[in-house]
Amino acid sequence: MAILNVNVITPEGIIFQHHAKEVHAESTDGGITILPNHTPIILPLKIGELRVTRVTDDFQQNYIAINGGIMEVRDNEVNIIANTAERARDIDIDRAEIAKKKAEQKMMKARDEKNQMEFQRARVALSRAINRIGVSEKRI
Repeated sequence: MAILNVNVITPEGIIFQHHAKEVHAESTDGGITILPNHTPIILPLKIGELRVTRVTDDFQQNYIAINGGIMEVRDNEVNIIANTAERARDIDIDRAEIAKKKAEQKMMKARDEKNQMEFQRARVALSRAINRIGVSEKRI
């Protein structure tokens, strides 16, 4: 049985490294599932959840919050390069909730001031916080 070698890498180093039978990610064009022997591909990822089904007796799933990046698949190697990535078990939910509230406040202020650039920055920050909160709820 072929397996995938999955690596999630950020500027801080390797965040996740395991064997898997399947990887699901959110690309800028929609969801994609990678299985062993997948055609080589490089694609951009959006802020979203990375789900890795590991090769264990019970096919354990790991969830990782990705804040955009690139996925490269070749020869059963799946490399995800992201600016930031957090495993569900490592997410500080209180910090994520605070970030969400701050982003919402910044969006309202930017909207009132008609500052489109600040509004977009706050919207991205809100998306990241919501993603982290959602992924943290899938802790194992």
